[in-house]
Amino acid sequence: MVMLTREAKGVFAIVPTPFGIEGSVDFESLGRLVDFYESTGVAGLTLLGQMGEAPKLTHGEAVRIVTYVLKRTRLPVVVGISAPGYAAMGTLTSDVMAAGASGVMVAPPNTLRTDDQIVSYYQGVTEEIGEEVPLVIQDYPLSFSVIMSPSVIARIALDAPGCVMLKHEDWPGLEKISALRRFEAAGDMPRLSILCGNGGLFLDFETERGADGAMTGYCFPEMLVEVVRHTAAGDRDSAHDVFDAHLPLLRYEQQPGIGLAVRKYVMKRRGLLASDSQRNPAAVLTAAARTEVDYLLSRLARQGRSISWAG
Repeated sequence: MVMLTREAKGVFAIVPTPFGIEGSVDFESLGRLVDFYESTGVAGLTLLGQMGEAPKLTHGEAVRIVTYVLKRTRLPVVVGISAPGYAAMGTLTSDVMAAGASGVMVAPPNTLRTDDQIVSYYQGVTEEIGEEVPLVIQDYPLSFSVIMSPSVIARIALDAPGCVMLKHEDWPGLEKISALRRFEAAGDMPRLSILCGNGGLFLDFETERGADGAMTGYCFPEMLVEVVRHTAAGDRDSAHDVFDAHLPLLRYEQQPGIGLAVRKYVMKRRGLLASDSQRNPAAVLTAAARTEVDYLLSRLARQGRSISWAG
């Protein structure tokens, strides 16, 4: 078992959960996805995230998915354990860490309103799962309606010894990254690995501000890996060139409500998923939307971007 650390870098791909047309978990497609992610050079995988349709899974299905992936890869695996109550988080954490997971991720419930409430909530999470379990804070105010200022994140990092990573998805959030790195430099908080989400929509500048990489699920993880690699090498123009080529599709995939449908459709086109089905309730792409995505894919191909197809 490789435990998640404060020095984690690179791209942790958010893995969508493949479903068959009838709604059951498609483990054959899941295996293809895992092998594909490994081939792109990602540093790790994240399961049961928001785009993994975790709330639609039973506890048993969630554990089976994590166990299956851990048996298929040696990459570090982070598991989303967000739940309405601590007890469910504790049970899932015990099961996935016993299976070999590298850490867990928790998003705040939308009932939290004050800074003290937020800090107290994560203190409770730590008490439930144990300080020895590496913890990722998911900061996504656009989705969860919880505003975490840099000072609140610093307080959590100080109070929760297991907290080693921030999944940063604030928007706009570039100044937050800079503020957190200033706090660390001043000794006001321990270092956190910062991996960014939002489909990678601001990754080009997030890495320049001090982010260590990405934790997201854009349908071309190769682009995310390239951007992080070029930035780390100091090749700013190459990082932006790669990013800019994908920006139209990236923007389209980030539409609220249909983003996962777009992502799964492209992954089916690439031969990774047997079906682009989601478990109900689910958004469905219209024929017009599919045509638009196909057009964006054709533009990527014309720019010399390598794309593998289902046939």
